[in-house]
Amino acid sequence: MDDARDPALDVARYRATRGDEPAAEVDVARMAAEQEAREREERLAERRRRDRGATQHLWVERRIREAQERGDFENLPGAGKPIPGLTSGDPDWWVKALVEREQLTDLGPESLRLRREDQGLDARLDAMRDPADVRAAVQEFNSRVLAARAAPAAGPPLVTPTRDVEAELERWRARRGTGSAR
Repeated sequence: MDDARDPALDVARYRATRGDEPAAEVDVARMAAEQEAREREERLAERRRRDRGATQHLWVERRIREAQERGDFENLPGAGKPIPGLTSGDPDWWVKALVEREQLTDLGPESLRLRREDQGLDARLDAMRDPADVRAAVQEFNSRVLAARAAPAAGPPLVTPTRDVEAELERWRARRGTGSAR
């Protein structure tokens, strides 16, 4: 046992030999036993960490075997079939499958998202009832187009034009059959 690592024990020994404190007050044996116990606990904890890392695969294998015995892997969808997209040769097959499976939208460069939104903007405006909402939606769309023009281009160039707010209001009223009354 290496007692030199514990400064408190060294101080206690020094004081005991100098005679500053009565030897009865400093229990060197107790302090040494406590230090030894701490070191033993540290070694045990380190061994447990090392053993856990070395045997984790056995635990995983046991869990898999137990699940197989319970039948947890029976009748799974796609059992016995090749993984879709794995043989397509497309290195991004898993990303495309994730986008499709999770129904992710609004992915890609801002220029393409704005172009796609521009194509569906009339339908979105037609669902609105209030001219103020239509005006706000067109203004918000225009502000995003202008912000995208001001930002550095990431991806294809931005070709989406801004829309004239008053003209869009007139078109919206004409599609609704409400005329141009304000």
